[in-house]
Amino acid sequence: MNNNYRYLGIISTFFVVVLIVSNIASTKIIGWQWLAFDGGTLLFPFSYIFGDILTEVYGYKQSRRVIWLGFGSAILMSLMLMMVGALPPAPGWENQSAYEKILGLTPRLVIASLLAYLIGSFSNSIILAKLKVWTNGRWLWLRTIGSTVVGEFLDSVIFVVLAFGGILSWPLIGAVILSNYFLKTAIEIIFTPITYRLVNFLKRQEGEDYYDKATNFNPFGGLKRILFKS
Repeated sequence: MNNNYRYLGIISTFFVVVLIVSNIASTKIIGWQWLAFDGGTLLFPFSYIFGDILTEVYGYKQSRRVIWLGFGSAILMSLMLMMVGALPPAPGWENQSAYEKILGLTPRLVIASLLAYLIGSFSNSIILAKLKVWTNGRWLWLRTIGSTVVGEFLDSVIFVVLAFGGILSWPLIGAVILSNYFLKTAIEIIFTPITYRLVNFLKRQEGEDYYDKATNFNPFGGLKRILFKS
């Protein structure tokens, strides 16, 4: 596998930034028409699009490495926000309660977010990689949408139930899950033409179109090497 990719770092950076921003935005529940969804729903699906691109062009091993880097970044963000919230405010600074309400992440919310992210992202990447081999590289739309249907469903159910179970009513939890799932999948479908263009561009520029024919799909396989080497 080529280790001198021109755009791998850029795609990886976008993946991590989208993950971090969407996790912060998810602290707000938005009501629009008959839909109820957390704010991260507006951006988080793009992490799946970037994940699809990483797996389709560079292969599962590169995608796995970026997923773990995103996981580490999310942990750092969560710990930092909780630590800052726990420190005493300076005299005259009167926004402590606002900070705690908006950015005062609880361990429960952090665990729900991280667990949902790992299971959803790895499911998405593994399914796409295997579908690429099974379809011999045909029908990219089937791989991107099919993997998202499974990954986003798992992510939505795990996060909402673990984060808001016992806090929100179960009818509202059900509405949030369905709304999140509908919107996330719809975004993936809407952006499929752009995904096609990006994938084709990257394959030409990088000279890479990786097939995971003999890949170890264990998410924890060689974790130290995944984080520090290509």
